[in-house]
Amino acid sequence: MSIQAQNTITEAEVFTTTDQAVGNITFTNNGDLVYSHHPFFSPEIRVVKYDQKTNTTSPFPNLEWNTPRATDDNYLSNVLGIRNDKNGIIWILDMAQRDNVTPKIVGWNTHTNSLERIYYLPKSAVPAIAQPNDMVVDTKHGYFIIADEDIGNGGDGTKAAFILVDMKTGITRRVLEDTRTTLPENTPTVINGKHLAVNGVDLLIGNDGITADANFNYIYYGPLNGTKIYRIKTVDLVNHDFTDTELDSKIETYSDKPNNGGMSIDKEGNLYSTALETKSVAVVLAKDRSVHTMIKDDNLVWPDGVSYNHVDGYMYVSAAQVNRGAVFNDGKDLSTKPFFIFRFKPIATGVSFR
Repeated sequence: MSIQAQNTITEAEVFTTTDQAVGNITFTNNGDLVYSHHPFFSPEIRVVKYDQKTNTTSPFPNLEWNTPRATDDNYLSNVLGIRNDKNGIIWILDMAQRDNVTPKIVGWNTHTNSLERIYYLPKSAVPAIAQPNDMVVDTKHGYFIIADEDIGNGGDGTKAAFILVDMKTGITRRVLEDTRTTLPENTPTVINGKHLAVNGVDLLIGNDGITADANFNYIYYGPLNGTKIYRIKTVDLVNHDFTDTELDSKIETYSDKPNNGGMSIDKEGNLYSTALETKSVAVVLAKDRSVHTMIKDDNLVWPDGVSYNHVDGYMYVSAAQVNRGAVFNDGKDLSTKPFFIFRFKPIATGVSFR
């Protein structure tokens, strides 16, 4: 995959630095950041809120929800995916891989500061090998649409899929598992000449980055290790009458892409995709689907989640340093403090509430 322009479209601005790796970022209605501490580093506090007025952080939604215990499972085990919706609810995707609890989506109402709802995800849709890492909160059609990259306990990317959760009923289904657009390609992640590998074997990661356009008409997605972004009409993806074969026939190959993590979009349809190997964020222009470098910075090591803040008009992106984690470096954590959160102005107004 060749990026059309080596020069960046705009500059990256350091928003803040942290002592722990940041995974995905979302926002409250007043623009405060809520983000996951990246689960690859086994953080004590799973999710935090960053108060822009005081430049301080606190456990989100509170300390109790970030404290594992044996008496019940109303706590967060390990979290990467986190999204907001138009109703002021922060939805937290708990992969539940650190503790013996059921994977779940926890909705916290920031208006009432109270639990909105918990959706438990059954083993039939989220087996042990799953790693449900990111999602779209589609309030138009009433679905959580989750990208499962399939690198959970014993997973190797070959069973990557979508997980669909009906917001009304809670019914959860697994679709497009082990299919051409959810599976990783043989495009290993190589950063500074070093392969992302475990015990000498390249880690190939399936269905990962995901976003929806402003009207929830299309879902855009792709495997982390892969050269293409795909899209499918949302009404088709959530239609329980279609078989995987029928769904596959409705998928469009949309554009090229780098090996990427998070994905976002603006109101003109320009797609923003973190480019893991080049310390940058790429953009796919809606006008011709060409791929360009949006921002680049030496401290943007493993850019992970990218999200739009509807209050200040910036896209935010974390630098998680995942490739420096112990699992990829013979048991030695090579990450260095501080960790960075960057922001930049998108080409057009971004899309909120995905």
